[in-house]
Amino acid sequence: MRVLIVTDTYPPDINGVARTLYTLGAGLERRGHVVEVVTTVEEEGAGLQRHVMHSMPLPGYPGLRFGFASTRQMLELFDAFRPDVLYVATETLMGISAIRAAGKRDIPVVSGFHTNFQNYLEDYHLPGLETVAQGVLRTIHNQTARTLTPSADTAAMLERWGIQNVGVLGRGVDTEMFDPIRRDPALRQSWGADETTPVAIYVGRVAAEKNLELVVRSFDVFKEVQPKARMVIVGNGPRLESLKEERPEFHYAGARTGADLAAHYASGDVFLFPSITETFGNVVLEAMAAGLGVVAYDYAAPRLLIRSGENGWLAPFNEEGAFLAQTRVAAAAWQNEALRFAARQSAFDLGWERVIEQFEHELASVMPKMNILM
Repeated sequence: MRVLIVTDTYPPDINGVARTLYTLGAGLERRGHVVEVVTTVEEEGAGLQRHVMHSMPLPGYPGLRFGFASTRQMLELFDAFRPDVLYVATETLMGISAIRAAGKRDIPVVSGFHTNFQNYLEDYHLPGLETVAQGVLRTIHNQTARTLTPSADTAAMLERWGIQNVGVLGRGVDTEMFDPIRRDPALRQSWGADETTPVAIYVGRVAAEKNLELVVRSFDVFKEVQPKARMVIVGNGPRLESLKEERPEFHYAGARTGADLAAHYASGDVFLFPSITETFGNVVLEAMAAGLGVVAYDYAAPRLLIRSGENGWLAPFNEEGAFLAQTRVAAAAWQNEALRFAARQSAFDLGWERVIEQFEHELASVMPKMNILM
């Protein structure tokens, strides 16, 4: 297959969607397909062939950009590359233009629902527009042959909105990269922690939609149980500077990637993740692979992966009191090696190859019947 991926975010952007799309595209290429990417960010080093479109920063979130492309530009690109199928990963102007142009060339399109943008509106001071956003998203996705999203919870939500032909394409984790063996005493020492000091950690965007206020309150509860505890924040985002002012005692590691990111995970003890806007939550899977006990709400990836009290801790969705109570339990059990081993084991069945193979079949299924070697 000749596959064109259209996305506003792609490495070197540091977020779960960018990493997922890179992994899926590279996986298809390894399986013998020709893959190119239309995106907003310049290439760094080797990788898939990319076509970079004009873009501008997302208002209120300068770390992310959204692209502009006309239908004519997309048609010219299609005529040069001659894709068999498109995967449109972001519902922005660039994605809409790609869907419109694909209709003119009878190219099948699979769309992705990777981000709950409609839930971000209130966090970014645009309350009351969620219903409008749902209608827009329904219109966009129903122009495509199939919509893929990473969790059953999100798939059910999309079906309630009236989006048709929804499928679940899960996520994987590199268990060789994210491994407890990468625990680094020197790194912990730089956080002011030795092996008798519990470290709570958060990895992700430092942004309003991640429910950071509850991260802070959760650590305060954690510290009531473990007065020596340290808090480590890994990531960047629009709330970083204000959070530094509010809580200067936290350690701020900034954005990390690769083995460096894996060492940060493995060097923590309990992962606090109270976000309520995830379509999946890749970081939960990475933290568990690294052998951390995770405190999270019971939906998306945590619901799929965590057996509360056995390999992590779950709280009913969006019940803050319950989340704080589970944090208190986690603080008392931060050295529970059996639980942390069970968390690691839970990640082993979730490698990327099965996800890439499913993605391959999803793309092939919307194409006219032809002989495709799988």
